[in-house]
Amino acid sequence: MPGIKKLGKQTCRFANPPVIISSGTVVGPKEGQGPLGPYFHRVCADSLLGEASWERAERALLKNAFQLALDSAGLQPKDIDVLLAGDLLNQIISANYTARDLGIPFLGLYGACSTMVESMALGAMLIDGGFAGRVLQGASSHYNTAERQFRAPAEFGNQRALTAQWTVTGAGATVLSAKGMGPRITHATIGKVVDLGVKDASDMGSAMAPAVADTIITHLADTGRKPEEYDLIISGDLASIGKALVQQLVSKAGYEISEIYTDCGCIIYDPTQDVHAGGSGCGCSAVVMGSYLLQEMARGKFRRVLAIGSGALLSPVATLQGESIPGIGHAIVLEAWPDNRVSGAGD
Repeated sequence: MPGIKKLGKQTCRFANPPVIISSGTVVGPKEGQGPLGPYFHRVCADSLLGEASWERAERALLKNAFQLALDSAGLQPKDIDVLLAGDLLNQIISANYTARDLGIPFLGLYGACSTMVESMALGAMLIDGGFAGRVLQGASSHYNTAERQFRAPAEFGNQRALTAQWTVTGAGATVLSAKGMGPRITHATIGKVVDLGVKDASDMGSAMAPAVADTIITHLADTGRKPEEYDLIISGDLASIGKALVQQLVSKAGYEISEIYTDCGCIIYDPTQDVHAGGSGCGCSAVVMGSYLLQEMARGKFRRVLAIGSGALLSPVATLQGESIPGIGHAIVLEAWPDNRVSGAGD
C-alpha cells in the first residue's frame, strides 16, 4: 500500500513542504535583451564573462547564481547540507567544478534540461524526509558550449533549422529550507522516459513533448486535480513546437490546459531575436523559474503552479549512431502560503 506521502503511480505529497527561501539567476546579453530581462538578477555584458573559454564561462555563470542565492538568504556554503546541480556538458563539468570550489557535500545530476526541476524535487524529498535542513540546487547552460558539443561550433556558421531552439546562456539557483518564508514545494511527480522516435537533434521540442504530456496527465490523475485548480502550468524548454504538441496530447487525454499553459522557452525570448522555435537548455527553466516565476508568485499573480522540467536525453555519440532521442519530464507543485515572500537579488 502506498504511504501517506505517495499519491497514485508517480507523485509524492510532502508532509512538511520545503520552502524556497531565495534564488539567484545570471544570464547572458541576449537573454537580458528579451522580455524577461528586468526579472533576472544579473545580466552579463558578454557571454564569455572575461573567461578564456565558453566552458569556463558557463562555470562562472553557475557559481555566480549560487552565490546570489546564498547572499539573498544570508547564508554561506557551510550553512548548506547538500548541493544538487547539473548541466549539459560532458560529465556535468560545470556543476562538478563549481561544487569543488564551494566545498558543499554534492550530488551531481543529469536530467538534461529537466535538471533544475529534478534537483528541486530531490531537494524537497531530502528536506521532507529529515535528511537535510537546507539544500542548494541549480543548473546551467551556455549557447556556445551546447552548440560545440551537440551540433556544430557557432563559428562554423551553419544554417539552423526552423525547428531549432536557442540554448539559453544562463544559470539559476534556489535555496530550499525546512523553514522560512517563501513558496512551498508541496508535490513532486517523477516522470518516465518516453520516446517518440525523433532522431533530429534540431527538433528537441517534438522529442520532449510526449514525456512532458505524460507527466502532466499522470500528475492530474494521481492527485485527482483538474487543470483549472492551477493558476499556471509551465514546462521547461519545449518552445513553440513542443508546446503545441503537449497541448494536443493532453487534450486527447481529456484535459484542457491551453488557457493556463505556457513554456519557459516561449517566453524568455522575443520573436524578433531570431531564435526560431524558442529557448532551450538547462538554464532556460532555471532562470525563468528562479526569477520571473518566483517574483510573480511573491507579488500574488500566481498562487499554485505546476512546473514541469523537460529534458531531451540525447548524446552526440548516440545521435551519430542513428539512435532516437528519448524525453523526460519531472514536475513539482509550487504553492504560495500567507508568508509567500521569497528573497532574491532582483526583488
